[in-house]
Amino acid sequence: FYLCSVCSRLQPSSHPKATLLCRKAVSRTHGGEIQRLTQAAFRSLSDKLPAEPEPQQVDEVDMSAWIPDISHASEEQLTSGEGKVLLFYHYCAVRDPQAACVWQRALCEKLHLTGKVRVATEGINGTVGGTNAATDLYIDAMCSQPLFRMSKEDFKSSDGGAQCFTELKVGVFKEIVPMGVDPDVISYQCAGVHLEPEEFHKEVEALLENGESCSDTVLLDCRNFYESKIGQFTHCVAPDIRKFSYFPDYVDQNLERFRDKKVLMYCTGGIRCERGSAYLRSKDVCKEVYQLRGGIHKYLERFPQGFYRGKLFVFDKRFSIFSNDDVISDCRYCGSAWDQYELCSTSSCCQLVLSCPGCRREGRTACCPTCQSKGRTPGDDASGRREQCECTDERPRIPQDV
Repeated sequence: FYLCSVCSRLQPSSHPKATLLCRKAVSRTHGGEIQRLTQAAFRSLSDKLPAEPEPQQVDEVDMSAWIPDISHASEEQLTSGEGKVLLFYHYCAVRDPQAACVWQRALCEKLHLTGKVRVATEGINGTVGGTNAATDLYIDAMCSQPLFRMSKEDFKSSDGGAQCFTELKVGVFKEIVPMGVDPDVISYQCAGVHLEPEEFHKEVEALLENGESCSDTVLLDCRNFYESKIGQFTHCVAPDIRKFSYFPDYVDQNLERFRDKKVLMYCTGGIRCERGSAYLRSKDVCKEVYQLRGGIHKYLERFPQGFYRGKLFVFDKRFSIFSNDDVISDCRYCGSAWDQYELCSTSSCCQLVLSCPGCRREGRTACCPTCQSKGRTPGDDASGRREQCECTDERPRIPQDV
């Protein structure tokens, strides 16, 4: 026999499949009772659950309220005349990066700006070019926008204009600078101590004066190899990496270089140091980690003939800007002093090449022998440059420092 769990009566169970038969019997005999008990149990559990929150009402974003009145600026002022290229970033909490992205695109298009802007929940990062009037209006709009709360000090400028970029690109990303590490794991809020250009200058000066006796300090360039190749701080460590997303692996494989050291970090405008210094600090091997506020850009504004020598690489058609006449790199082919980049002449290759005027006249315009042998096909479209070649194949992804 078995005891029925519904009616509490003994039922015969002599059959070898008694369990199966009993379950079927229960279903046939007591189906209505089981349904009643199940519904009662469900209601009891439901009463104990917290009430489901009401769906939030999302107000429509009035984009027109975010766009400044530019009626006082003529179309000619926004499209003709001398111009600038702005470089900026700002870390802050952005609840709706999609709305901010739409606003940025509308603002830039209204001011006839070109360039690249990245928006994320952690902030905004961009470089845009336009006339002096257009870029001034852009700065005013960014500073008056309560979402970002930027100041004019957050912007670096150089001579240029809308012609320095092929188009306007505005998008939403996970990171405003692509380090390849979740910003929720390594946050900019854990960055190193910021040093003003004057303070950084004194630190580098002390490092150079003490020479080899100052072995407890590392001056670290966290840019890519092709950037530091044409300009860098004297006595720096310049990793031979091709992308900033390789920087975390570089740090992991070279921790002994930084153990118990004071590290002075720098980059173009400061944004890569924000995340890069936070990542280095997370390894808990350095004695101290400092970074140059505003990057090389701000340093050169204060010390054009300081300890940074050579050109400053920029990510637009100019490829570089300069404040001193030093040439620290050379032509790939003949070895003469040369620091003006050009794109590889093979249309499918995205690599940069240093080829002096003499070598270019002789047709040596590619980044490597493989590309040189391909030549250029008339009418090739340079917009599809993606191919990696001998230059990248021979370069280790993460170099091991000596």
